Amino acid sequence: MSARAGIVVTGTEVLTGRVADRNGPWLADRLLELGVELAHITICGDRPKDIESQLRFLAAEGVDLIITSGGLGPTADDLTVDTVARFCGRDIVLDTELESRIADIIAPMLARYSGPDAPDLETVLAANRKQAMVPVGATILDPVGTAPGVVVPGTPTVVVLPGPPRELQPMWLKAVETAAVQEALAGRTHYQQQMIRMFGLPESGLADTLRQAQQVIGDFHRLEITTCLRRGELEIVTRYEPDAADAYDQLLAVLRQRHARAIFSEDGSRIDDLVADLLTGRQIATAESCTAGLLAGRLADPPGASRYLAGGVVSYSNEAKVELLGVDAALIAEHGAVSEPVAEAMAIGALRRFGADTAVSITGIAGPGGATPDKPVGTVCFCVALADGRMVTRTTRLPGDRTDVRERSTTVAMHLLYRALSTD
Repeated sequence: MSARAGIVVTGTEVLTGRVADRNGPWLADRLLELGVELAHITICGDRPKDIESQLRFLAAEGVDLIITSGGLGPTADDLTVDTVARFCGRDIVLDTELESRIADIIAPMLARYSGPDAPDLETVLAANRKQAMVPVGATILDPVGTAPGVVVPGTPTVVVLPGPPRELQPMWLKAVETAAVQEALAGRTHYQQQMIRMFGLPESGLADTLRQAQQVIGDFHRLEITTCLRRGELEIVTRYEPDAADAYDQLLAVLRQRHARAIFSEDGSRIDDLVADLLTGRQIATAESCTAGLLAGRLADPPGASRYLAGGVVSYSNEAKVELLGVDAALIAEHGAVSEPVAEAMAIGALRRFGADTAVSITGIAGPGGATPDKPVGTVCFCVALADGRMVTRTTRLPGDRTDVRERSTTVAMHLLYRALSTD
């Protein structure tokens, strides 16, 4: 069996659902990449007894590594380090060098404040001194914010990381390099991992293909396959030991044979990044109704988006479609705002308004109201228009609630754009 790990996510705000847990899933993916078997992810409040209970539970499960997130701040409810030290049977001591480093981080931050309400430096440093208290013999992970992390060697080894993902993620990369973590993971199995992304194929269709593959691939049992439907796309993640590479190649051949049109990425690349690459040297504009700017937001997410994103129009009302995009009011009256002719007029209007060579439009009924017998909730019309006159128009019925329809609409639009530009 490979090395095993457990994750303890601390924080009453996470336990109650006020804050979504982003650290557990992220760490789980990183452990998977390392070939480490994840036994459990647990979530508990900021109570020492509950935190220690989770640590003891995971230790009893025989894990080699425990990772905690959260509870490293300067306030009274930040108790993770103290609890881990007690669990590991180690005293807590003040690391004066670490205290000095934390002070160097805090001082410039406080310098931004002025006036009678400005925080007193000495008072803040006194409060943050708590963050420089570390278990004896622990390896210190330098702060990304103000909170350092620690690695406490032992059986199991415990890695203590901060709660904010922007601090935890780079700190985890440093933790993996420490001698204690490397020793804890020495027994891990070395896996290959591949990801295929598909669009336009139902999960039932993929499930049938995998059943067929199981019959024709001799070492199919050596492939660990996980499928996930995310944002309307299917992700197929496959892990295998290097000597089972032939089995994966056979699986890939089966998927290509049966679902060539649905596969858009064989190396895990996201549709957003693929579209961004295809937009190199272009200028794109958006015209959105029911998605109200969500598509423009996705197009703007990749670094360097300013090179290709000209702008967008949120034309939620019919008046906005007419005034901002030049859609003929008679067209709306004849076909309705949610129709292919209006989607095409919106895309053409975006091309003209921004002087772009590529445009995408979305108009639909996200619900829960606004439906008609022939246009139920989830009906969405799309158009991709290019300056050379080519145009791709689609109408689809998307499942889910209002949020699902709006989010999945952006995914459909991205894939229509990808296919239009891929044949350019």
